[in-house]
Amino acid sequence: MAKVLVVEDDAQTLDEIVEALTDHGCTVETAQTGRDGLVLAVANEYDAIVLDRMLPGGLEGLGMLAALRQAGVQTPVLILSALSAVDERVRGLRAGGDDYLTKPFDFIELTARLDAIMRRREGTPNAQAYQIGPLRLDLLKREVTCAGRPVALLPREYRLLEYLMRHEGQVVSRTMLFEAVWDYRLDERTNVIDVHISRLRKKLDETGHAPMIETVRGSGYLLRAPD
Repeated sequence: MAKVLVVEDDAQTLDEIVEALTDHGCTVETAQTGRDGLVLAVANEYDAIVLDRMLPGGLEGLGMLAALRQAGVQTPVLILSALSAVDERVRGLRAGGDDYLTKPFDFIELTARLDAIMRRREGTPNAQAYQIGPLRLDLLKREVTCAGRPVALLPREYRLLEYLMRHEGQVVSRTMLFEAVWDYRLDERTNVIDVHISRLRKKLDETGHAPMIETVRGSGYLLRAPD
């Protein structure tokens, strides 16, 4: 049973999240300020933290997150925010967040994203491979297979796939991919990401399995196991 800390100042939203997570089988502890959340997160072990971006009391969400990471606490964090701009999502992820969910949201998506970030953190920092459906990426050998069949990737394609697999079930923007895989800010005029995604899809499709990389129009790309 997962133990989750929820840090949210709005009482109604907090109650609804607690109810959804409890129904999902989690045990839940709560805080309504960044300072109280920080004290609990440092003093206790949690499987995940749901953290509101805007908090009262002098320590907002990203400040609490930065303090957590500085203290060596690596608990997976799902950031909740009404700020939906790409730059805000990138700020949250760069601050140490594992995922970013924009308000208003569906509670089914909330629990799915929590499950995903907890799975991704299992075994880290000593993770040796990612496995999603038939697709496997071996971090030590730098090899990719699909249902046991090798998939030959160029270095940039490998980094792109690794990033998508680390963010399984999460929509990642073109800006996030550009900064993570190409190490610099996106020039909106370039189609380099689209070209590499197309090549990666083609190589995975050649294994004969259902497509796993989806285009989310106006948002980015999503990788998940086929149904």
